[in-house]
Amino acid sequence: MPRVVDHDERRNRIARAFQRLLAAEGFAAASFSKVAAEAGVSVGLIQHYFAGRDALLRFAYDDAGSRLSERVRLRVRGGEAAGHPLARVLLDTLVELLPLDEERDLEYRVRQSLQAQALHHTGLAEVARRAGGDLLRHVTAVVEHGKERGEVESGVDAVLAARTILATVQGLADQVALSGAGTFPASELLRRVVATVFTGGIGLPGRDAGEGSVPEA
Repeated sequence: MPRVVDHDERRNRIARAFQRLLAAEGFAAASFSKVAAEAGVSVGLIQHYFAGRDALLRFAYDDAGSRLSERVRLRVRGGEAAGHPLARVLLDTLVELLPLDEERDLEYRVRQSLQAQALHHTGLAEVARRAGGDLLRHVTAVVEHGKERGEVESGVDAVLAARTILATVQGLADQVALSGAGTFPASELLRRVVATVFTGGIGLPGRDAGEGSVPEA
């Protein structure tokens, strides 16, 4: 009986190998031959699934963005279902985007490498806008829900608040990546920004609540 080939698994394996090389060595070093060696496949197999490096770039970026967006969505949904304060749900979710451990550092490096290429690549720019838009919608929805639950003032512009929070996340992620996870309390700084939006007495843990800073997850 012929062996059934899982084409999605092969594409994903190649894309994840490409992502690991991007994180470790940068875009210039991620040749098809190196990707093939990392993935344990032949260069010919990569070319079978991806017409060129542009196609692999786009697929890898889409994969990274989709996984990030899905993780955020599931964390938000789970926290809301458990009845947790929305501010804490959002904080716990966004801390996942900071490169505070090896796995999240790899994800950050992949996103940054691909986003840098998107500045000069129309197809990647489209993927980047879609991924950024998905994340913005998730955070905006949490802020809107916070208004319904009295955790956010009714007059707050949810989109602008979400953009402010996400800009903070990006800036903190950049600083953590360059300075190191233990050099400053990134989670505490993020908590303070989230607390400026969720002002409805929801008791986010941290110095203002008398509990010390949020530990770096």
